[in-house]
Amino acid sequence: MAEKRRAPIVGRYTQEELALATRNSGMPLEALRYDLTPAGLHYLLIHFDIPAADAATWELRIEGLVARSRTFSLAQLQGLPASTVRVTMECAGNGRGQTSPRYPSMPWLEEGVSTAEWTGVSLSLLFKEIQVKESAREIVFHGADRGFDRGVEHSFSRSLAPAEAMRDDVLVAYAMNGQPLLPQHGAPLRLVVPDWYGMASVKWLARIEAIDHAFEGVQQMGSYHFRTVAGEKGVPCSRMRVNSLMAPPGIPDYYGRRRTVDAGWVEILGRAWSGSAPIRRVEFAADGVWQDAVLDAPTGDHAWRRWTARWNAPSGAHELRCRATDESGAVQPLDPPWDVTGFGNNAAQRVEVIAR
Repeated sequence: MAEKRRAPIVGRYTQEELALATRNSGMPLEALRYDLTPAGLHYLLIHFDIPAADAATWELRIEGLVARSRTFSLAQLQGLPASTVRVTMECAGNGRGQTSPRYPSMPWLEEGVSTAEWTGVSLSLLFKEIQVKESAREIVFHGADRGFDRGVEHSFSRSLAPAEAMRDDVLVAYAMNGQPLLPQHGAPLRLVVPDWYGMASVKWLARIEAIDHAFEGVQQMGSYHFRTVAGEKGVPCSRMRVNSLMAPPGIPDYYGRRRTVDAGWVEILGRAWSGSAPIRRVEFAADGVWQDAVLDAPTGDHAWRRWTARWNAPSGAHELRCRATDESGAVQPLDPPWDVTGFGNNAAQRVEVIAR
């Protein structure tokens, strides 16, 4: 029987939260200067253990409601026409650690986002050969990582509707930033689903299954839902909400990470992204006075967009913020939207700065 959901917490972090924070890793915000996040700086959330994986013997099985089942080796997949897609990926729980009360899980602040170029085979290309039957309702992606969550033993598995899975930019990826996948990033094979929160991009991909019913796996039905009231069914997390971050200017204090800059003109750089529509506008504020930032040209349909602003910093203490608007009209809120599990916190970033 599944365990009850953990109760929200106010106050000090638990030993379990600290253990998750040391095992997983966020992208240092100064890495926002890179169009592509280096693999070693890309954020990581690993639910269970990194499975043992031998690229020479790894197989991907595709089965279920298909015209014919098929097993692919890594070499066979690499022999098919390849696609490369630049993708900004964000953890659905990014920002959870800034809410109160908070859900006890990975205590992300703002660092659970990165951008990489993924190379692999388009899933639609594989399915053209295998032919998914019209009776298929969902496509399930099973990873090789296995453990317990909420008292249930399972492999990390997620599903997509066929129309979503058949997008040309959904990849079975074997390379990241031009290099073979690293073990922590899902080697030898992983799914990459552009525009969606990172839980959809199943790592250590071992099996794909077409089914005629709703998939009821723990990570599909028991987790990754927006809920404003405990116990409600909620709305599944899917595409990333509009969001933005700035690289904190100046130099940091070691312990508190508060920033110090020289008074005068300061260059501010950041990135903005949305899984629903292109970025239309980014605003930057110092002490509550907002101005439009300058947007660089887009570098891809699914990648964050670079922005810059100039700030004439007077001596003293200041609060800097940024917020983005996408073409759908969605705007980042100034305060965190309440969610029982801490998902989807896209509140405008705050950075404390002392100008000297």
